[in-house]
Amino acid sequence: MLTQVRSYTVKDGKMDSWVKHFNEKIVPTSAKYGVHVQAAWVNRAQNEFIWVRTFESQETLKKYEESPERAAYLATNREHLAKTEFRDVEDVLSTPAAA
Repeated sequence: MLTQVRSYTVKDGKMDSWVKHFNEKIVPTSAKYGVHVQAAWVNRAQNEFIWVRTFESQETLKKYEESPERAAYLATNREHLAKTEFRDVEDVLSTPAAA
């Protein structure tokens, strides 16, 4: 399983519409192609949107990224986002934290 942490700077005044778009379009469309959103957070003070997604392989990610459904909403993404960054990360937790 591959994991990415993604951080976006959302344009001023666009956070609420971005969150709506993300939940209505990105989450279900990516899941349809095997790219699963694990968590998402907003840091409103910094106009930041941070989220984590997982997928089985680079091929899985490529199928999603080349899908017509994703292409249909890329313009909306650009309307909302000033900057995007992502990091590929690896899980190193060997045992669950004690409760």
